[in-house]
Amino acid sequence: MEQWHSYLQQHGSSINKQTPASAFPGGFHTTAAMALMSHADAELKQYIKSHSISQIYEALLSGLFVQCPDDPLIFLEEKIKELQNRKIQSLLLTKGGHLDLSWDMFVTDDFRQSMTKMIGSYLSYLFDLEAGLVLHPEMNEKAYRFHLNSLLKKYFSEWMKYIGNKKRDQIEQAQDVIKADTHYVRHKLTLGFYAWTKWMQIKRKQQALAMEHIRKVNNQRQARLILREWLAVTKEAKATREYFERLERGELELESDILLLAPKDEKDHISTFPWAISLKIFGYLGVRELIRCAQVCQSWKVITQSSSLWSKINFYPVKTLIKDDDVANILRSYRSSVVHLSLRGCNNIGRATFKGITGCRNLQDLNLSECEKVTDEFVSVLVDVCKSLMYLNISYTSIGDATLRSLSKFGLNLQYLSLAYAKKYTNKGLNYLATGKGCHRLVYLDISGCTEISVRGFKSLGIGCNEIEHLVINDMATLTTSCIIAMAGYYSNLTTVSLLASPHISDSAVKALVQGNKLTIFKTEGNKRLTDTSFKMFGTSCPNLKHIHVSDCPKITDNSLRFISTLKDIVVLNMSDCISITDSGVRIFLEGNSGSKLRELNLSNCILITDLTILKIIQRCSSLSHLRIRFCVHLTDNGIEWLGSLVALTNIDLTGTNVHEQGLSGLSNNHKIRELTVANCSGVTDNGLQKFYHKMANLEFLDVSHCLSVTDQSVKTLAFCCRRLISLNIAGCPKITDLSMQYLAGVCHYIYFLDISGCVRLTDSSFTFLKKGCKQLRVLKMLYCTKITKQTVKAAINVEHVEYSDDNPPVWFGYDDKGNYLAPQKEEEENK
Repeated sequence: MEQWHSYLQQHGSSINKQTPASAFPGGFHTTAAMALMSHADAELKQYIKSHSISQIYEALLSGLFVQCPDDPLIFLEEKIKELQNRKIQSLLLTKGGHLDLSWDMFVTDDFRQSMTKMIGSYLSYLFDLEAGLVLHPEMNEKAYRFHLNSLLKKYFSEWMKYIGNKKRDQIEQAQDVIKADTHYVRHKLTLGFYAWTKWMQIKRKQQALAMEHIRKVNNQRQARLILREWLAVTKEAKATREYFERLERGELELESDILLLAPKDEKDHISTFPWAISLKIFGYLGVRELIRCAQVCQSWKVITQSSSLWSKINFYPVKTLIKDDDVANILRSYRSSVVHLSLRGCNNIGRATFKGITGCRNLQDLNLSECEKVTDEFVSVLVDVCKSLMYLNISYTSIGDATLRSLSKFGLNLQYLSLAYAKKYTNKGLNYLATGKGCHRLVYLDISGCTEISVRGFKSLGIGCNEIEHLVINDMATLTTSCIIAMAGYYSNLTTVSLLASPHISDSAVKALVQGNKLTIFKTEGNKRLTDTSFKMFGTSCPNLKHIHVSDCPKITDNSLRFISTLKDIVVLNMSDCISITDSGVRIFLEGNSGSKLRELNLSNCILITDLTILKIIQRCSSLSHLRIRFCVHLTDNGIEWLGSLVALTNIDLTGTNVHEQGLSGLSNNHKIRELTVANCSGVTDNGLQKFYHKMANLEFLDVSHCLSVTDQSVKTLAFCCRRLISLNIAGCPKITDLSMQYLAGVCHYIYFLDISGCVRLTDSSFTFLKKGCKQLRVLKMLYCTKITKQTVKAAINVEHVEYSDDNPPVWFGYDDKGNYLAPQKEEEENK
């Protein structure tokens, strides 16, 4: 009973209406009771309800269960008597005698304080006789299972939270372990780095000590070598002295007593190099240098006699010095090795040279341009013997139809042929090419300046040489549209066409060249018949066009640029002297497909363009490297200043423009400029040039000719900042004195070309400075230099080309022989 009493104290508060009967210790056998009451008759149910049997039973059992008396029977007996007394009292007080019964009425106050009131009555539910219905046992089982599932969900959710917290703790613990490991590794690396640093310091000290020791040993060894050599020289000098003394005393009688020996061959650094490296070094030398090197020593002679150095021979640099026998000897010595041979401009050659050329059976490339002694007979023998000949240049020679007849017979492998300005051959010679076996593999043909050819000759050329890819017909005033049409109909592989100085070509000729061919390069100039129609055909039929040179064609307008704006690969565009071109046309082209790929642009003398064109160039032409805008008078410093932001620009020509100090200062922002031309620019002064020179360490070519304000001060800055200068043109600058030449000669040792024409204040002293300082000078122009004498000019031994005159400057120079400016003439006098 005591155990039961303690159990109620602990769990009494949890007893409620939803607690099943099976939860009480001992059990109420709820299922059996409910089954019994479900089959009871109506009178029994009415009796139980009218006498409150269920309430009395519940109150007695609750008191008994809660208080747990020692003698339950006596407890029940006392409580039943108490109920009887309450019944009697209720009858006296009320008519109905109804008792107010509760489930805890027999529970004392001590036990009632630790219990909560039960909601409803379990026995009322058990003996629910009023409704006449009793719940089925299955419903109670469902309620029990629902309650059990609720508890399971609650416990499972709590368990999931517990597992989640545990995993989170594990992750945090793993992260802490990783951090600890990282910290440990860093700590170890730090300690290792400090240890390695100390070790490196020790090793460096050891290396420094070792290097010092090695240096000392090397110095000692060198000293020993010097002493040994000095001792050998001393002994040799002593022996030589003794030899001469004995010779003077007459003691030497036999040749075996001669003690003097020939000096040993000394080797230089090049002789000690590997053979391949030595050949690479000597490969950069010309014919003259190789001949001189062969006379230095035996080892150099062996190197210069290598056949690989004589596979390509160019006699053009020594054309005035080389003799017929010299060329013949060289060709005879290396006839099996010669593959490329250039005798351009060599007028001293003769029969011996030609005989030597015929001995070069492996010859593939031969240049006989400007050789006056080249004849039909020699060319006939040459092409008959040299079967491997592929490149032949006989331009500016006196060859005739007989040469073309020989080429048609024996030139079976000939691919490149230049007949430019060889004016003695006629249509008959071209007919030979068409009907012969040779020259059918020609891919390059140059017949510029050959005015004796008519329509019949061009037709023969088209029939016989229809595989030509590169066709050059420049400077031919007799060339007409009919000639082009008669020839172009047979061609299907043309990629390059050059028609410079051919004024009678029309749009019909261009149409004939375009049809059936894949042109990539087209050149023409000085043509007043070409119109925008030609450019329209370029835009529709030449998708691979890359190079367009159409200069001095006044009928070309902005529409032409609009037609070719759809082409994708144009890299070179020359529209110089096309005076109808405006900003609008240039803008349309630059906004097209080729704007960003353009590398060279020439808009010289397009007088209608303004700074808007320069702005569009800055925006679109990121690859532009060459720009020529000569005599574009509407350009201002604002536009020219923008050009400094074109990082790819290396070559710019501003001749005749209104560039001033601001424009030159803006150009200096581009440090890659290598060539600048500002000739005939009246706004160019020393201040602007000095600002430009300060940032132009890579400047190589400079032209400031006819800039009357240029003085020695700007030349001083030029010499100090631009020491890589190769070409300089300061012609027509009257303020230049000998001091400028002294500046250039002292610093700029790489100058190859110098034009000082019209510098009237220069004297013979300037030539002396140039002779001492500018050892590389090869071209010197000194026209209108009144204070330089002829005797000084004759001393120019190292200069290959000299132009000199002591005449007074022409009137158009703008100053007299003393450098004084001339008064400007009136407009009428200029027109006269």
